[in-house]
Amino acid sequence: MAVGWPFITCAIKKVGVESCEKWEKHRELGKEHDSFKSYQKLEDDIHFIKVKDIKAYDEQQRIRESLLNRLLNEFNEGRSKSYYCIAATVMDINELRSSLEEAAGQSKLLSTKDKSRIMHAILDNIALKKDHRLSLRK
Repeated sequence: MAVGWPFITCAIKKVGVESCEKWEKHRELGKEHDSFKSYQKLEDDIHFIKVKDIKAYDEQQRIRESLLNRLLNEFNEGRSKSYYCIAATVMDINELRSSLEEAAGQSKLLSTKDKSRIMHAILDNIALKKDHRLSLRK
């Protein structure tokens, strides 16, 4: 997840996200629509890089990647990959961590399908409260 983000490459090559002409169009479209990935947090990510730096952002993305891998390995019944990828993109890292802990505690000895139902319920509840959208905006 971390190394594949094109605007990171652009930011590094051009030494500043604001100077990235390639992503100007994506930034505008990303305010309301998604394509193959969620752009819901694009502006937040750009702001984070400007305030902190690219290394701090990369570290944050590596944490998200680790949490996503756990979601996929422990709670994916074969139909939730996109859902978990979006959750790992739009939700706060602490929300993801606490969701994993809660679902793990509630789902011991259950089938993967039942574990997935529990995880979905937990993530959907957080998304409802925090106004996260866990689907692509078309």
